[in-house]
Amino acid sequence: MAELADARDLKSREGKTSYRFDSGPGHKAKRLTMSSFNKAAFIDFILDNGVVGFFERPVTLKSGRTSNWYVNWRTVSGDAFLIDMLSDFLISFTEDLGFEPDSFYGVPEGASKIGVLSTLKRAKARPDFSPGRYALPMGRGKPKEHGDPKDRYFLTPPEGNIIVVEDVTTTGGSLISALESLKYLDAKVLAAVGLTSRMELRDDGTSVKDALAEMGVEYHALSCAEEFLPAAFKKFSPGEAMGRAIEKEFERYGENPLKLL
Repeated sequence: MAELADARDLKSREGKTSYRFDSGPGHKAKRLTMSSFNKAAFIDFILDNGVVGFFERPVTLKSGRTSNWYVNWRTVSGDAFLIDMLSDFLISFTEDLGFEPDSFYGVPEGASKIGVLSTLKRAKARPDFSPGRYALPMGRGKPKEHGDPKDRYFLTPPEGNIIVVEDVTTTGGSLISALESLKYLDAKVLAAVGLTSRMELRDDGTSVKDALAEMGVEYHALSCAEEFLPAAFKKFSPGEAMGRAIEKEFERYGENPLKLL
């Protein structure tokens, strides 16, 4: 988590999970330094802030598949306090993996905000933070029909070593499209990172991780369905019929079966 100049204990909006922010030395008055990623705290963050929930009737996802459960990071990304915490989780997760990115590029448009904020926060914590040193990248939700690729796909293109961030991965279609747009740049993709993986196989039977490996890109996820869905089912108690419907979803699409009942 981030360490701020003024030590304090902060809580999620529901007051159920505490996150510790401690003071620490730095070249700036409010320089951020990250501690190790805390998986248990991140799962609590998901459960406490409306990221996961259940549909009484199945809905069609962006992937074209139907589902009785959802993961939606929109509430978090629309809240200044919560997205600040989310960026701390993301930065500490990638640092634990040993990555030293110059920028976080959020897949448009769901991950655009978290990409911008994480890039800014990490850049400000670096001793070489100065004019012209770090780009603040953002992609276009819809590419322009004409023009240079740097302008067609990006409002500001990422530079240097890049971590590509997706909010939710199901079959990885949006993430793969974003990676393909980056091939026009003189930049290096260190890895692709999902805030949440639904742990589903693609139509060709491969996982998102396998599909990205074919492109030469590592894939990592801060959270996976099998890590939080059982806890969410227990917490929200959507009922036996819902549990059986979700178990059938994982029998059909899942990388592994999931037991809720």
